[in-house]
Amino acid sequence: MGARSIRSKLVSAVMTATLPALLLSIAIIIVYDLRSYHRSLLNDLATQAELVGHMSSAALTFDDPRLANENLALLRTRPEVRAAAIYDANGELFASYRASSEARAMPAALSGAPASDRQDLVLHHRIVENGETLGTVYLRAENRLLGRTLDYLGIALAVALLALGVVYLMMRRMGRVVTAPIVAITEIARDVVATRDYSRRAPRISDDEAGELVDSFNAMLTEIEGRTRELETSSSAIAREAAERTRAQQEIMRLNEQLEQRVDERTLQLALANAELANAIEEARSANQAKSAFLSSMSHELRTPLNAILGFAQILTFDTLPSTLEQKKEFASHILKSGRHLLTLINEILDLAKVESGTVTLSMEPVVLDEILLETRTMVAPIAAARGVRVLFPETPGAMVLADRTRLKQVLLNLLSNAVKYNREAGAVVVDCAQVGPSRLRLSVRDTGAGLDAQQVAGLFQPFNRLGQEGGNQEGTGIGLVVTKRLVELMGGEIGVSSSPGVGSVFWIELASTAPLAAPAMTAPGAQAASPGVEGASAPAGEGAGPAPRLLLYVEDNPANLRLVEEIVRFRRDLQLLSAPDGHLGLALARARQPALILLDLNLPGMGGLGVLRQLRADPATSGIPVIALTANAMPRDIERGLAAGFDRYLTKPIDIGQFTEAINSTLAQRRCAPAQNTDNDTDADATAPAARKDA
Repeated sequence: MGARSIRSKLVSAVMTATLPALLLSIAIIIVYDLRSYHRSLLNDLATQAELVGHMSSAALTFDDPRLANENLALLRTRPEVRAAAIYDANGELFASYRASSEARAMPAALSGAPASDRQDLVLHHRIVENGETLGTVYLRAENRLLGRTLDYLGIALAVALLALGVVYLMMRRMGRVVTAPIVAITEIARDVVATRDYSRRAPRISDDEAGELVDSFNAMLTEIEGRTRELETSSSAIAREAAERTRAQQEIMRLNEQLEQRVDERTLQLALANAELANAIEEARSANQAKSAFLSSMSHELRTPLNAILGFAQILTFDTLPSTLEQKKEFASHILKSGRHLLTLINEILDLAKVESGTVTLSMEPVVLDEILLETRTMVAPIAAARGVRVLFPETPGAMVLADRTRLKQVLLNLLSNAVKYNREAGAVVVDCAQVGPSRLRLSVRDTGAGLDAQQVAGLFQPFNRLGQEGGNQEGTGIGLVVTKRLVELMGGEIGVSSSPGVGSVFWIELASTAPLAAPAMTAPGAQAASPGVEGASAPAGEGAGPAPRLLLYVEDNPANLRLVEEIVRFRRDLQLLSAPDGHLGLALARARQPALILLDLNLPGMGGLGVLRQLRADPATSGIPVIALTANAMPRDIERGLAAGFDRYLTKPIDIGQFTEAINSTLAQRRCAPAQNTDNDTDADATAPAARKDA
């Protein structure tokens, strides 16, 4: 939108000033006239009422309504009167009159003061004769004040518009005289700016202030013209000097650019070195802090069971502290419990250290899930039966995952033992297997425990964080899940958890599958539950075996370890223990006595345990005898090497009597179920084979 000209602004200013004055004048005239009209109308009605009252006084005196009606009928000559009435001294209607266009009836009795509105003017006039009030005249006339006001407003609007039009036309003519000098200056200034021609001058039209403005403008143009010429003269000299300076500056800039480039290169190298150093310092600081926190937590966790072990041991060794036999058994039980906890803690710390240092070696291969689940089911059954927890396992026909077999079993055992340990009494654990993608398989462990809240889930995989279970009845280290998470990630999988407080938790792992799940289906609950019935399958054989004891051969060079196993087997009427202090004597006894099971230490004098196992497997007379390793070599690589060499089970020292008993029972049970094999190469074997089949 273009800018308004000065002439249009002048016209607008004059019209703006004129309009309020004109409207105010018209308003005063209208108000004065309407007020005068209203007074004259009221006076006229009062005169009519007085006349009617005077004429009707006789009718009221003689009670003649007909005469009163004739007097009121004379008001038809006044069309503005719509209705009239005469009321007697008691205020009751005596006579009335209504115009033909009036539809409203007269009130039957006179009430209160007259009330006028926009449509009607109402007037009451008392009829008085000789000082006595005979009645009242009631007049109702048309109120023409509103119509008269609207007429005046229409006239005022027309007059205002006409006056404004006249003012506009006059100012359009007269404005040119005022604005012509200013317009001339504006046009000259526009041309000068566009053409840079400062020789142009504006014409002087008048001798007033506008003429003086023109003279000042022309003088300014003259001054600008002189200054411009001087500036152009000096500009040429400055341009020549500037060109020389430009050439010199370009040379300096070229040298500076070379120098800046070298400085930037050196600065960048220094910045990279500083950044690497800062990162290294920060990583070292973070690692140091993490190490300090880990050592602090580990020190606390190690000292806790050691405190119980040393404390109760001191009580047992002090003769001055009296204690009964039952108290001594209780103290020994505490020492045993704390020792087991300490051993578990050490093993898990070693696993975590290996995982964190990256020294864990994985043997990735296709693993059949059915076999892994069967092994873990056998191992978790005793602790589930002890708590009355039912463990349900799925059928996974044909399913195989890419994993390290030993580490996968370690992961599943950790999840299952946690689900049983932190479950409610007589609860349930459900293991499920599902194909979540073309090449991904998910194993989940669902329990019916107390569940975890969001804050506990957030701290779930932190070392030594037991989520508030430190003071509970269940032992734990807070490391197992950390190791489990690292192992699953090293095998290329994922681990996750979802939990609801009061409902339970679901831990799941996802691994790459090499063979998809064919037809997943849960087996019957009775076949899956880790219940007392399942536990009975691994019960001591003496409870249901025949009178002839089964022969166990223990090859061990340490007398203390041999004495411990002898004491354990002494309570088993279904077992008979035979021992050998070295590998050569152990081989001879195995061939001669054909034991039902061999317990073999790996660190033997002369021939080691692995050498003894190879000869046992190579000899047809002893190749079918199951062999269990019982050794202090507890590192995962030692366990993997032993199982790969052909041991049926691998037990580590110190001996867990429950695990030891379960291993013997399950191994003997498997041998009973296997078909008996005849050996024809050795006469002693032929003699002992019928006895073995009879025990089976």
